[in-house]
Amino acid sequence: MSRVAITAEAAEQLRRLRARHGPVMFHQSGGCCDGSAPMCYPAGEFRTGAADVHLGDLAVDGVDEAIPVWMSRSQFEYWKHTHLTIDLVPGRGSGFSLEAPDGVRFLIRSRLLTDEELGALGED
Repeated sequence: MSRVAITAEAAEQLRRLRARHGPVMFHQSGGCCDGSAPMCYPAGEFRTGAADVHLGDLAVDGVDEAIPVWMSRSQFEYWKHTHLTIDLVPGRGSGFSLEAPDGVRFLIRSRLLTDEELGALGED
């Protein structure tokens, strides 16, 4: 059971970004506006720590390494009962996220986790 997934369109964009920038990662801070969108950074460029939760890793065909997905701990408290899917849509997002120059942006689609999924994650 994983808390995170990725659409085919977002995976294709990640393959392009990986080819340009090397290994990448996601972080979702929970700030206003674009701060509430998943931000894609070169792996290790955004420092994570005790204030962050590692939601899981994305396996993307054509990318050798897993892509870690992080969220601020304060936002996780609101979202801990949800499954998150990273998607890609046309439009400009944050200038800090790697996909911004391509005229697309990542966004989160969410759904509530089932009781069975929560149990598999060790949460009730």
